[in-house]
Amino acid sequence: MTTFEHTTLPQRVLFGTGRAAQNLAAEVDRLGARAVMVIAGPTEQPIAQTVTERITVALRYDDVAPHVPIAKAEKARAAATEHGIDLLVCIGGGSTTGLAKAIALTTGLPIVAVPTTYAGSEATNVWGLTEDSRKSTGVDDRVLPVTVVYDADLTSSLPADLSVASGLNALAHSIDSMWAPRADPINQALAAEAIRTLNAGLPAVKADPDDIAGREDCLYGAYLSAVAFASAGSGMHHKICHVLGGAYNLPHAQTHAVVLPYVLAFLAPAAPAAEARIAAAFGTAHALDGLNTLRARLDAPTALADHGLTEDNIPEAVALILPFIPDTTPRQVTPGNLEVLLRAAWAGTQPSSEGFLS
Repeated sequence: MTTFEHTTLPQRVLFGTGRAAQNLAAEVDRLGARAVMVIAGPTEQPIAQTVTERITVALRYDDVAPHVPIAKAEKARAAATEHGIDLLVCIGGGSTTGLAKAIALTTGLPIVAVPTTYAGSEATNVWGLTEDSRKSTGVDDRVLPVTVVYDADLTSSLPADLSVASGLNALAHSIDSMWAPRADPINQALAAEAIRTLNAGLPAVKADPDDIAGREDCLYGAYLSAVAFASAGSGMHHKICHVLGGAYNLPHAQTHAVVLPYVLAFLAPAAPAAEARIAAAFGTAHALDGLNTLRARLDAPTALADHGLTEDNIPEAVALILPFIPDTTPRQVTPGNLEVLLRAAWAGTQPSSEGFLS
């Protein structure tokens, strides 16, 4: 018999290419906001100016950094309080959304998120903060944006290589959701549809960065991935990437893009039903074959060594990651097999299930 418990997070989604400014203005009006804080990094300011042209802005804030350092979070919280802010609007990628969440975590202010990447943070109630090179994450409904405004036009400024890395980050949400602590048939169905959609959209964007239909597929797939992830929770893959990002300041999307096939290779033999779902979504006989084929088409990032991790970091990384591996992980994770996995990901060797038998 099928038995599970599922929670669907309450969130309004407005999806429409070329409609971001219109939809944002409608949401600000609907929410009755009088003092809006717009959060967007320096490189996102031109997009933010266009998207906010129909609203009155009380404070524009651009002090954004990856992994949300606690000092920057506290500075932003103080600014929101000083200006009497009653609504946060974040325009950008995961770092921008993350800062808005950090403010909401302590103030309870509502968030309207306008994503410009495929990070997916906008659809989750997960927050993350970094202090002393250690990243802490948690779950709190206060940080879930009340509304997400999706507009594929806003992702057009994202170069093809960053689109690939960001899209693979979204794909990691889907694959991790297949065996995360709260995996259930509903979030597995959402994850499978996300895999199918991203598998179609990412090659289209790689071939033609101006392909709006491809970017719509990626944005839709990223949303489905994030909803599945928010429900299923953080699995082995995300625990690895969060520790690596916080401890060694690795770029978020690229780290996910590199680590994903190694975790899939490690876990797939121990979770045949989930592996079959992933394979079917890719349209291949085996899940790893589907992922490796997609990565080859995308010329995806292949080695953590290219993004700041040193070989000397690996033993310490193993010790830092192990305590965070969920008990529900389908295969036992040991210091030995985790080190084998990390060394393979560091070097960029071809991911294979035969490589993780120690």
